[in-house]
Amino acid sequence: MLIDTHAHLDGSEYDQDRETVIERAREAGIAAVFLPAIDLPSTQRVLALSQQHPGYLYPMLGLHPEEVRADYKEVLVQLSQQLHASQPTPFIAIGEVGLDYYWSREFENEQLAAFEEQVQWSVETRLPLMIHCRKAQNEMVRLLRHYEKDLPGGVFHCFTGNEIEATELLQFDRFELGIGGVLTFKKSNLPATLASAVPLDRIVLETDAPYMAPVPMRGQRNESAYVFNVASKLAECYGVTLQEVACRTNDNVRRIFGVNLEN
Repeated sequence: MLIDTHAHLDGSEYDQDRETVIERAREAGIAAVFLPAIDLPSTQRVLALSQQHPGYLYPMLGLHPEEVRADYKEVLVQLSQQLHASQPTPFIAIGEVGLDYYWSREFENEQLAAFEEQVQWSVETRLPLMIHCRKAQNEMVRLLRHYEKDLPGGVFHCFTGNEIEATELLQFDRFELGIGGVLTFKKSNLPATLASAVPLDRIVLETDAPYMAPVPMRGQRNESAYVFNVASKLAECYGVTLQEVACRTNDNVRRIFGVNLEN
């Protein structure tokens, strides 16, 4: 049984067959799927979906850096209210949050401020972080250093970097790297990076569905069932069985997220 720690199943890409996609994941041996949010509407959607599939879908709450605009303060107020609306909170993590300067730095300061506030939520609630970072690792690391001793942990989502970047991120000893479909791409350097610089007990599996489907489905809509392809490639990279990849990455998930996954 595998766990997909990052799938946007609330997206419009699944409006025509969402329940079928979820059933395919179950049939493929996916024990649970974690649903990151990117803004207020998606936070409400992933919560509703998780309530429809208790013990299988698990919601997160957060404002994605690409969704940070001039009104981010008002959005964060509403998200904070949602986070604290019921105790214990139904959310398993603060995410998907972080920094993204790939397309533009127009809202650079706003992204930094929004990320820092959500990092503070993580410290306060003891919920782990699901961190998105693109073209901003230096800024992200600098901010996290201020909270390093107090952070409960989390995942650096969609890691595709080199050995130096991996080593820097793994210095945050309560964090793990989220590995997805890029691992299977023909020209990816990720297999060599993982084998040389990343212990298997610092990895969790993810799809980032509907994006970045693994080989041989590359270019198609991704879905949680395909996390099996990522796990198979990971087993090849480390020279272990698929069963060992499942056991060890599932243990990593439990350690970070603290959720009871018995199905």
